[in-house]
Amino acid sequence: MTTVLALRVAGLSWRVRPRAAAVTLGGLLLLGVLMALNMRIGDIQMSLAEVARATFDTASAGHFVIMDLRLPRALTGALVGAALALSGAIIQSIARNPLASPEILGVTTGASVAVVAGVVVSGSAYGGASGLLSTLGIPALALAGGLVGAMIVYTLAWRRGLDGYRLVLVGIGVAAVFTNVKFWLLTIGDVNDTSRAMVWISGSLNGRGWEHVRPVGVALAVLIPLALLGARSLDALRFGDDTITGLGVRMNLSRALLILAAVLLAAVATASAGPIAFVALAAPQIALRLARCAQPPLLSSAVVGALLTTGADLIARTAFSPVELPVGIVTAVLGAPYLIHLIWRART
Repeated sequence: MTTVLALRVAGLSWRVRPRAAAVTLGGLLLLGVLMALNMRIGDIQMSLAEVARATFDTASAGHFVIMDLRLPRALTGALVGAALALSGAIIQSIARNPLASPEILGVTTGASVAVVAGVVVSGSAYGGASGLLSTLGIPALALAGGLVGAMIVYTLAWRRGLDGYRLVLVGIGVAAVFTNVKFWLLTIGDVNDTSRAMVWISGSLNGRGWEHVRPVGVALAVLIPLALLGARSLDALRFGDDTITGLGVRMNLSRALLILAAVLLAAVATASAGPIAFVALAAPQIALRLARCAQPPLLSSAVVGALLTTGADLIARTAFSPVELPVGIVTAVLGAPYLIHLIWRART
């Protein structure tokens, strides 16, 4: 049985699970190591000691390389992974389904359709003097597409309330439609432009800068505390609707607010690095098994998601060096067997 402690501060109380806290702290330490290893790699190879020296010594020759090129990429990967995993943990808790993820809410597929449509309309993956992409940019298009996709799924799934099972089914159907629209747009677009769009669709951390770090960092800083405040509602939402009502939880309002937080996290993460597959699906379930909780722990899931993305980026940069793979390809290769494992467990 999992030990649960009560933490009281200024009249407020939180339940703290020591095992989940240990998983979170251990994961943060491992994350620091993986990020340092990632920052060693590049045209100029560095030792860990040189990375540490260049990070803090502004006079060092490698300070620009670390602070302006490699650290933003490493931070983007960690923050995007954390945001996707936290989003997945919230959605899986609400849907009461380990196969649920932001993909079924239409966030990542909606973002992909918006970006590919922008590429086709503008005629350039990077925009030009005019056009949709030059006006909005890929991140803004992805964010708008993700929010619109989630709104469509939520509207279609609403029937005098929101049922987790219906949400999953509607999300799968809408995602299938969006995926086919995306591939149709890729076939009618210019091959040179759509090939660049395919790199973004695969999920890539190449060329990430501080402008990609800030939106995800702000989203996490705002939405993590809100998600933790809503953790009590998540605990209640794993019971039946009649039980939830008897506990005094405003079921529909709680679900709507938590889903909104999950959608915003996934949309901002997708806008910054593209639709990185399977992180939101696998990270919460890995954290759940490590922490031995009844449902995915939020902070532990976020840390595990950051570990998965950072580790996948390290593999993507070293496995076929000097060729560098998009990180989304690595997470898809590693995540697909895990999805099959979850489906097999659900049938046994």
